[in-house]
Amino acid sequence: MSGTERKILEVLSGKSITPPPIWLMRQAGRYLPEYRETRARAGSFLDLCYTPDYAVEVTLQPIRRYGFDAAILFSDILVIPDALNRNVRFTEGHGPQMDPIDADGVYKLAPAGFMNHLVPVIETVRRLRAELPDETTLLGFCGAPWTVATYMIAGHGTPDQAPARLFAYRYPEAFDYLLDLLADMSATYLVAQIDAGADAVQIFNSWAGVLGEEEFERYCVRPMARIIASVKAQRPGGKVIAFAKGAGLLLRDYRQKIGADAIGLDWTVPLSFAAELQRDGPIQGNLDPMRVVAGGRALEEGIDRILDKLGHGPLIFNLGHGITPQADPENVTALVRRVRGLKD
Repeated sequence: MSGTERKILEVLSGKSITPPPIWLMRQAGRYLPEYRETRARAGSFLDLCYTPDYAVEVTLQPIRRYGFDAAILFSDILVIPDALNRNVRFTEGHGPQMDPIDADGVYKLAPAGFMNHLVPVIETVRRLRAELPDETTLLGFCGAPWTVATYMIAGHGTPDQAPARLFAYRYPEAFDYLLDLLADMSATYLVAQIDAGADAVQIFNSWAGVLGEEEFERYCVRPMARIIASVKAQRPGGKVIAFAKGAGLLLRDYRQKIGADAIGLDWTVPLSFAAELQRDGPIQGNLDPMRVVAGGRALEEGIDRILDKLGHGPLIFNLGHGITPQADPENVTALVRRVRGLKD
């Protein structure tokens, strides 16, 4: 089957499809009992990411269960700093942690040969494309430089990413250097995923919402444009989805500034504003993940509002952020059926 027959690729090319194709951020994850079983066998979270047998399995689990229109590579945005020897680790109850970096340390980062560290991830992509149904789009991904940098500077996640914001104000040259380094590494990484079989890629900017207008331009727009320009120069047919959580009104010209094919919207984006953005091209989103936890009428009403407002234009149905561990798998079944217009 040619790539153009994969529904999500059709939407990324500007086509409107009814019902819209659907996948969910974090669709392979802790809400699924089969994921928890595989995770327990794998040992550490990074072992799960770096062992193709396990990573392929957990990526395929939600495809087998729900028949989503896309599978997204199971990995983590922090494999890039891990490839830079930042001692990344994941501890239960504390989230990701790594050795924090200072301004001097930024200039000592050694990216040479970093893709050798990521060979298992690329092997996972290659195997996924071979094992997925022909009609299923395979998505690769990476983290946006700003979001990855916030973890590298603080050494862990923080509520408002104050350590990274302060670092950027105090050491602007070092911070720009770090963002450019991460952008160039990310472009190389995404091109390798595309070459291994990814049909499109998504760039996650999970912490865009903590920045002011000027900072958003410098720390989000500039490095994202650098990544996408590099990817498209190397692979002109490559499709890129950009997800900037919390960016709000700054999304108005975000697509045009960075050159993305589609923009992902979080659940706080008003549907009236989303419809404006959709007039400029494909959008992805934006159901509140808590509606999937609640189920029932709350879930149905949220789905119907999005389909009513956005379903007649180029739309990839998704959540406004990742599905949470509290979600009932049966509610996800109900979500997929309702989006597709299936009746019980």
